[in-house]
Amino acid sequence: MDRVIVYVDDAVYAQQVLAPLFARDAAARTQWVLVACAPRMTHRISKWVSHSARENWRAKWADKLFAQILPVLRVPTDRVTTVLAKGPLAELTDQLQAAGASAAQVIDARRPKTDMAQEPAPVRPDKGWSPMPGTLGSLLTGCGALWMLAFE
Repeated sequence: MDRVIVYVDDAVYAQQVLAPLFARDAAARTQWVLVACAPRMTHRISKWVSHSARENWRAKWADKLFAQILPVLRVPTDRVTTVLAKGPLAELTDQLQAAGASAAQVIDARRPKTDMAQEPAPVRPDKGWSPMPGTLGSLLTGCGALWMLAFE
């Protein structure tokens, strides 16, 4: 039996990526391991939310994600295992690979980050000195205020 480990964070994007594999699964028996990768929270969130509340939110988020993906798989539930990633994916992959008898195929069906896809800012041709906005004015204002205080 083949095993496939799939990392997902968005149901719609994952369905688009996995559509060819779902069609192939009709012919071959495949054990699916769906790993939910919850969005990262900033380290400052701990000021406002307790650890248990964060874990509860992550579990609810993963349940909603699995509820959207599982009907599309169209395989018996005994051939699907759901996992919530709680640490580095490399370590989790090693654990999941070790849990099976044979090596599993690993598919990253997570939505790509849009930050990386943006084009770099256009480079302006060099026209001599071009100060950053507000830098020189702020410096002169600060120096002027210090001189005024010194002469009083």
